[in-house]
Amino acid sequence: MNILNFIKRIIRVIFHPMTFVTTLWLLFLVGVVGLYFFVYSIAIDYNGWYGKTPSFQDLERPESSLASELYSADTVLLGKYFRTNRDQVAYEEISQNVKDALFATEDIRFYEHDGVDLKGTFAIVKYLVQGKKRGSSTITQQLAKNLFGTRSYTGTLTEKYPKLQLVVIKIKEWITAVRLEQSYTKQEILTMYLNTVDFGSNSFGIRVAAKTFFGVDQKDLSIQEASVLVGLLKATNNYSPVYNPEKSLERRNTVLDQLHKYNYLSATEKDSLQKLPIELRYNVENHYSGIGTYFRKEVSAFLRAWCKKYSKENNVDIDLYASGLKVYTTIDSRMQKYAEEAVEVHMSKLQEQFFEHWKGKNPWRLENNKEDSLFMPRALNKLPYYKALVKKYGKGADSVQILINQPKKMKVFSYKGEIDTTFSTVDSLAYYKHFLHTGFLSMDPYSGEIKAWVGGIEFEHFQYDHVRQGKRQPGSTFKPIVYATVLGETHHSPCYRVVDAPVSFKMDDEGETVWTPQNAEGKFSGDTMTLRQAMARSVNSITAYMMREMGKQTPQKVVEYARRLGIKGNLEPVPSLCLGVFDVSLYEMVGAYGTFVNKGVWTKPSFVSRIEDKHGNILVDFSKERVNVMNEETAYAMLHMLMGATQEKGGTGLRLYRYKGLLGHGNEVGGKTGTTQNYSDGWFMGVTPQLVSGCWVGGDHRSIHFRSMKLGQGASMALPVWAEYMKRVYADSTLGIEHKRFDRPESIPEDYFDCSVQRNKHQTLDSLLSDTTQEHELHLDLSNDHQEEDLDF
Repeated sequence: MNILNFIKRIIRVIFHPMTFVTTLWLLFLVGVVGLYFFVYSIAIDYNGWYGKTPSFQDLERPESSLASELYSADTVLLGKYFRTNRDQVAYEEISQNVKDALFATEDIRFYEHDGVDLKGTFAIVKYLVQGKKRGSSTITQQLAKNLFGTRSYTGTLTEKYPKLQLVVIKIKEWITAVRLEQSYTKQEILTMYLNTVDFGSNSFGIRVAAKTFFGVDQKDLSIQEASVLVGLLKATNNYSPVYNPEKSLERRNTVLDQLHKYNYLSATEKDSLQKLPIELRYNVENHYSGIGTYFRKEVSAFLRAWCKKYSKENNVDIDLYASGLKVYTTIDSRMQKYAEEAVEVHMSKLQEQFFEHWKGKNPWRLENNKEDSLFMPRALNKLPYYKALVKKYGKGADSVQILINQPKKMKVFSYKGEIDTTFSTVDSLAYYKHFLHTGFLSMDPYSGEIKAWVGGIEFEHFQYDHVRQGKRQPGSTFKPIVYATVLGETHHSPCYRVVDAPVSFKMDDEGETVWTPQNAEGKFSGDTMTLRQAMARSVNSITAYMMREMGKQTPQKVVEYARRLGIKGNLEPVPSLCLGVFDVSLYEMVGAYGTFVNKGVWTKPSFVSRIEDKHGNILVDFSKERVNVMNEETAYAMLHMLMGATQEKGGTGLRLYRYKGLLGHGNEVGGKTGTTQNYSDGWFMGVTPQLVSGCWVGGDHRSIHFRSMKLGQGASMALPVWAEYMKRVYADSTLGIEHKRFDRPESIPEDYFDCSVQRNKHQTLDSLLSDTTQEHELHLDLSNDHQEEDLDF
């Protein structure tokens, strides 16, 4: 009984009118104080429980990632490297249609609240009670999330409790939003938001989004277009007009409903606009739009490696896509433009010839000229789509065959613009395999600076780079390296005479296997000709003769010379090396030919000159790598021989006379064509006193080629690209590329290359060189054998 009385007394005290009110106030105060300390603990991230919240100092200097910029040598912006593609717009420029749609849909009380709309509180309560998510963030809260990543920082406590984590995230957004409102005006907040918000399709900010989806500046957006973009903010993938057009239309109409609800539109206007379809002009801007697309891809690979190495060596964090680097390249934007024009002009005509040549037939052929029946199955096996189907259904499954042969609408490349067509996967693959490809490179031979780089016919559809990534047999363009080796070692002059006759090599010790290279015409003339005439006409038998001029060691000597000329690929010291049967890159060949113009000094081809940080401080200024390969007399003798292609009867470069402004006018041009077996590869290497440039043309596979010498030789496939390029370069006086003669060394008499005089006078280059010069050159050759760098650019 005593216990019951005690309990009764306690109940009377608690529910006494005065005591009850006091208790409620006490509980309220405890709740307020508790809430304050809870919010405060989140603001300071007490004990690491909640994750970081941006401070006032953070808000004063918001750090958004800065794109790195790529500049040409003539200071033209070639492109940017970025993760988020954004372009700033000022508040005064923002479309009123965008602002109206944004306020009506996302934050109608934007100008009334201080960063937080109390409706957001009820959204959390609804989520905690019913488990339903509901977006109710203000524009300022969304900016906090986008700009400062308030949802990306979690603490040790919130990671364990997802519902608590949502509450903490919301409170952090509230705190940050209030601080933003205290630090910036409403206009500044709205501008920052519209410059940073993600609209999908790699479009960040309203200006880029307007260009991406509708091809207009944001200030010219119609109200229905603005409604599509604002509708994307709820979910960029679900409401994408590209990938989910029906949902996008539904969402746009919801935004129009909101505009009517808040009196931005009349009922009549709303109804008429909702009946309109979404008319897109969709074009995603990327890293590779504009000129120099293949070049910029190559530079990006180099820069990523450089950033990684520099960061490690200097204990810093350099990010190509966020650090705002300024990268200065050696490319001249004007010359790059001329190179791309030259490629398009010639390759479009050549492709028409190729289509006509193989009309009604497939161009992939075996050695016997029969169609390769296994070509397409092999090509299909390399397709990611085909591999995915095989993984899903199994190899040989009917479903795989049905799907790869199922017609579907697509756009395919043509030189006249993309074609809308209906192709199956097999059809489209076969269509693209009919295209010829090319690579073109132009370099200053003295500095090694690359001035123009075209890696293919069109980057969007064919991204494989044929300048440095691709390697093919160089054919006769390798012959000058053979001649340079022999002239450098034996000091023969270009007037040295050899008979055009069969030359045989024993390929084994027993002599049972003999290799006798044939001339292109399949016969030997028996004529005696100079080395210059032989190289000008690309006579195989005389190149083979030179290959054994120093005995069995000649092939090894040629390999050694090639290495010092910058050719790093697999070269075997065998007799067939003289005909260019081992794969090399155009990048390597242009560098090698530059040695002849640069008086025997090989300069490594380069394409980046310096890199600066976002403040303009130079992080690296790249130096040149040089190797003395031959004396200047031998180098000039090689230039004289290369000029034979345009000066000797039967020279393979005589076609250049078809192009006005290239030859004559006191201008000297040297060149060498190259054509491989079955016309699989066509090459042309051209040298002038100020530029060395090269071009390769061929199919995606060696089995894809023309069937005749007239169409498939290097003079037909590759030489015209070089000619079209140089014609434009010479015509542009601002470039300073002039009609000039090569510098003749003072040690070479004026009549030295007059072969009628040569027969009675100087028999070799040796007579022009003093013993001191030879010893000095030998020392340079041995002491400057270059080492491979960690980063090759």
